[in-house]
Amino acid sequence: MHGFATSRCLSASLCAGALASLLALAPTQAQRAASTAPQATAAQTSAPQPSAAASPGQHDFDFETGLWRTQVRRLAKPLSGSSQWLDYTGTTRVVPLHGGRANLAELAIAGPAGRIDGVALRLYEPATRRWRIHYANLRDGALTAPLAGGFARGRGEFFGLDTFDGRPIQVRFRIHCPHADRCLFDQAFSADGGQHWETNWQAVDTRIADAASR
Repeated sequence: MHGFATSRCLSASLCAGALASLLALAPTQAQRAASTAPQATAAQTSAPQPSAAASPGQHDFDFETGLWRTQVRRLAKPLSGSSQWLDYTGTTRVVPLHGGRANLAELAIAGPAGRIDGVALRLYEPATRRWRIHYANLRDGALTAPLAGGFARGRGEFFGLDTFDGRPIQVRFRIHCPHADRCLFDQAFSADGGQHWETNWQAVDTRIADAASR
């Protein structure tokens, strides 16, 4: 489960979010002239050129490509002192876009408290080597405030600002995969500037199929 549970959807049904970008490179007039200049050697003209779009970080989410069985526990009333948790089960499908620079995660889960359908769009920023996670709940089609962050030592952490019940809050979303076919996700809110965090969303994803088998 993938950054779906933001404050806007927690009050009705918890969530996760979509876009992608194109880069086109064309030779300039100077480059065309240089290719015909007599001083250019075969080694120079055949040397590989670095790609501005390529970055190791753009493959951070490759592990998640495919179809997953999703089990979710959601805190019914965050930041209220309540300890009532709601259970959901369903699937998450993750599809890479544009060579890994973006990916789309489709969430479909249901439980006694209702159904949650949403899409999460994760976009990579090469300049900062960070990811931004956007979520749209299909119930209303509205995008939530984005989360930003990245991966270090096999763990992902993403943070953002939002409001919940009219209160400004900080949002933290974490990802950890103890096994290639099993990933853990949790989301927490803080109403005191990050001094204390209350977890309100926990998910366990177990792989059903990867990209090669679809």
